[in-house]
Amino acid sequence: MAESLSSSDTRVLIVDDEENQRQGLASMVSVWGYQTETALDGQDALEKIPKLEPHIMITDLMMPRVDGFELLKRLAASDSKITSIVLTAFGNVETAISTIHDLGAFWFMEKPIKANVLKALLERASSQSRLEQETDRLQRQLSYQGVLGKLVGSSEPMQKVYSLIRQVAPSKAAVFVTGDSGTGKELVARALHQLSPRSGGPFVAINCAALPETLMESELFGHEKGAFTGALERRGGCFELAQRGTIFLDEIAEMPVGTQAKLLRVLEDSKVRRLGGKTETKVDVRVVAATNRRLEEAVEKGDLREDLYYRLNVFHIPLPPLRARLDDLPQLVEALLRDSNLKNATRVTGVDDAVMDLFRAHEWPGNVRELRNALERAAIIAGEGLIGASHLPPGFGESAGMKRIAASSAPGTVTLPVGTNVSEAEKALILSTLEHTKNNKTKAAEILGISLKTLFNKLKEYGSAERKS
Repeated sequence: MAESLSSSDTRVLIVDDEENQRQGLASMVSVWGYQTETALDGQDALEKIPKLEPHIMITDLMMPRVDGFELLKRLAASDSKITSIVLTAFGNVETAISTIHDLGAFWFMEKPIKANVLKALLERASSQSRLEQETDRLQRQLSYQGVLGKLVGSSEPMQKVYSLIRQVAPSKAAVFVTGDSGTGKELVARALHQLSPRSGGPFVAINCAALPETLMESELFGHEKGAFTGALERRGGCFELAQRGTIFLDEIAEMPVGTQAKLLRVLEDSKVRRLGGKTETKVDVRVVAATNRRLEEAVEKGDLREDLYYRLNVFHIPLPPLRARLDDLPQLVEALLRDSNLKNATRVTGVDDAVMDLFRAHEWPGNVRELRNALERAAIIAGEGLIGASHLPPGFGESAGMKRIAASSAPGTVTLPVGTNVSEAEKALILSTLEHTKNNKTKAAEILGISLKTLFNKLKEYGSAERKS
C-alpha cells in the first residue's frame, strides 16, 4: 500500500516566462525539499504535465502563447487534481481572486514574492494534496472491503458498481443510474459527488415524481417575482442552488415531456432562465439522473425524450436488486442496525441465525429500503441484544415462501426453503397431500398419520386465516 506523500515526494511545477523569476523560484523551492520542474509558459506546461504529473503548480498569469488564465481553464476542464498557486503583479489582485473563484486555483501571491509567505503556502498546498490522495486511497480501500460512501456490500455485483463509480466520478460526464426502487440510486449519486472534484460544492436532489407539473419548472429553473400567482419574490431553482456541485434528478422518466425539452436546453447551453425572466444565468452543474424503469422502454413509450436520454446517458450505472446480492446481507444488516441504534437509542447487536435464514429466503421486492424498514421495526421491538423471528413484522416471508414451495415442488413431493417456520411447513405438507389424494380427506389423514377430525380442524383454521387476510 502506497504511503502518503512527504514534502520530498511532492513535485512542484513552476511556470513563468521570465527566466530569472523562474529559475530563482525553482532554486528556492528545491532548498525547501520539494522536487521542482519548470515550464516557459502555459503551452510548455500543458505539454510537460502528463509526463511530470506535478502535485502543485506555481504559475504566472501574464505569459505568451498560453497564459495562466487559459492554463488553469484547461486544467479545470480536464478535472486535474493539481493544486495551483497563482502569481500576480500589483494591481491585478481582483483578477487573481476571480481566477481562484472561477477556475479553482488554491491561492494567489503578489509579486515580488516573499519567501516566508510562499513557503507557508506550499506547506498548506502540499498538505491539501496529501489529504486528497489519502482520501482517495481510503475510499478505494473501503470499496474493496465493501463500503463506498453510504453504499454497503462486497459481493461481485456491488464491486462492479464501485468500479464504475470510481471510473466516472472524477469526470464531468452526465450519469444515468438505473435500478429497482429501494436499491440505493441516490446513494450512488452522493458517492459520485463525494469522489468528484465538486465534493466541496452543493449536492441538490429533486424527486421528479413527487412534484406537480405546475411546480416542476419553478423548482428546477427558479422564477422571478410575479412570474405566476403566488410568486411573491425572486427565487433561484435547483440548478442555481447546485452551482459548482451536483444535481440529482430522481425518477426523471416521470418528468413532464415539456419540461424535459427545457431541461435539455439547459444541459446543452449550461444556461438557465428563471420563469418570467428575460436573462439567462450561466450554470456549472454535474447532472446525475435516475429511474426505476427500463430506459429503452421509457423512451419507446414516449415518457423519456430520446434526445434527453442520449444527453444524460453518457455513462450508465445499473444497480442490482437485493435478491441478486444476498451475500451482502450480513454487512447490510450490521450497517443498517448501527444507523437504527443511533436514530432510536436502541442497543441491538445483530440478528439470530433463524432470522438471517429468513432474510436469505425472502425475495425482497422492496430491496434495501424494505430491509432497513424491517430491521428498524424489529430493533425497536427488541430494544437490545439479538433480533429474533418474533420481532419481525407479522407474516414476514410467508407469502413469498409459499410461492417458492408451489413453484419448486415436483408432483408427490414438498420442497421447503431454509427458514420456513413450523406452521407454514405443516400447512404446505397438508395441502400438498390433499392435492396428491385429489382432495380425499380420509386418505390424506391416513398418509399424514393424523385423525380425520384433526385434518378438518386444520383446514378450518387455514380457511379462517384466509378470510381474515
